[in-house]
Amino acid sequence: MKKRLIATLLCLALVPRSYSQSLPDLGDSASADLSPVAEQKIGAQIMRDIRWHDPAYLRDAEVEDYLNALGDRLVSAGAGAGLPFEFFGVSDPSLNAFAMPGGKIGVHTGLIQAAQAESELAGVLSHEIAHVTQRHIARMVGQQGRTGMLMLASLLVAVLAAKSSAQVSQAAIMAGQAAGISSQLAYSRDFENEADRLGVQNLAAAGFDVRGMVSFFERLQKNSRLYENSAPAYLRTHPLTADRITEMEGRVMQMPYRQVPDSLDFQLVRAKLRVGERPSPELLGELEASARREGATVAGHYALARAYLGMRRLADAEREMAAVRKLKPSSPMIEGLEADLLLARGDHAGAARVFREGLERFPQSRRLFYGEARALIDAGRPDEALGLLKAEILTTPNNGVLWDLRSRAESALGLRLAQHRSLGELYAIQGNYAAAAEQLTLAQAAKDGDFFEHSAVDSRLREVRALLAEQMRERREQR
Repeated sequence: MKKRLIATLLCLALVPRSYSQSLPDLGDSASADLSPVAEQKIGAQIMRDIRWHDPAYLRDAEVEDYLNALGDRLVSAGAGAGLPFEFFGVSDPSLNAFAMPGGKIGVHTGLIQAAQAESELAGVLSHEIAHVTQRHIARMVGQQGRTGMLMLASLLVAVLAAKSSAQVSQAAIMAGQAAGISSQLAYSRDFENEADRLGVQNLAAAGFDVRGMVSFFERLQKNSRLYENSAPAYLRTHPLTADRITEMEGRVMQMPYRQVPDSLDFQLVRAKLRVGERPSPELLGELEASARREGATVAGHYALARAYLGMRRLADAEREMAAVRKLKPSSPMIEGLEADLLLARGDHAGAARVFREGLERFPQSRRLFYGEARALIDAGRPDEALGLLKAEILTTPNNGVLWDLRSRAESALGLRLAQHRSLGELYAIQGNYAAAAEQLTLAQAAKDGDFFEHSAVDSRLREVRALLAEQMRERREQR
């Protein structure tokens, strides 16, 4: 709940009030009050708290891979090219998405499933990307002065206080919101207008159907009466007016029509989210009926295979995978499901081989890489996994999943110093510097490891203790 309150606060900062074609250029005034470096720091702190402490954070590398591939396509086509964006899923059936400082963009699973075309989902992401590229949060600080800074300060207080007291965190959020909401609204209508205008432009530049953005917003508004608690969450944080939709329609009507088919990964992600861990009997019946129809799609057979796998009906799952193969699809998610079936059979070596072959075709897939490393460890080949993980960590040293897998491989090899050091790095990434210092102290006391490894541990322990002291000082100041 605490993290969703944080997201809500950030979304409230972007509530629209009116629509204007002529937008003021306020980017320069923002930099004097909130630098891009400060934005990145705030976003990183909030993202760390969400990733490691919020149960609603969607720990699904396949879905996150897809969202980042889709987001990167949009970012590279517009003003955000080169900025460090990060897209992630939130396990929540409500229809919502939100942008945070530093280019962190969250998407609820309910929104992904509600999108009837990939261009609709891309339209929502393009709108959120525009909020980030135009530095709307920073611009609010510049326009609101001390009130805007108070809101951002309350946000930081909430993140820092969360680990010791959820009540303190919530109180900090509400205090900042109450102090700043009245002055926010004077500017937010222009920000929504700007995000609409640039979002449509960026959607077209990325090769999507610009009508998808309008159609999705219109459908949300028309169907809002069907939802409990009034409108869907996205409409409560991004309210739509008739004038705003009319303006969007006017823009897209002047642009050439483009029919854009959905990507296979969009269809597969929606199928995976629909099935979940284990399907209901009713859903299973629907999937079976769909797969029996003539002209059944790859996504239909994939969904049924996943459903059977979740129910441990492995023979049925493999039959559906055979139907998938006949259609000759190309997707890392297909490779991942093939490997998952082998893992369910206990064939870890075979799964590792499928993951590796998939990575050769889809080298950017984190899901396939994580799967190969886990399968190698479980197959009794931790030395191979460790070699892969060490190389990958050199390029992405702040990836906690990699350090966790590395510690598992080192544990299997009996490398005590290395295992505790890897766990120390994992805890440091999570912001738990006390636990990180404890693990590095255990690494110091380990009897294995050479002079250079012990020296590296000593140096890292000093750094972590300094970070812990700073963290404790900040907490004392917030009391």
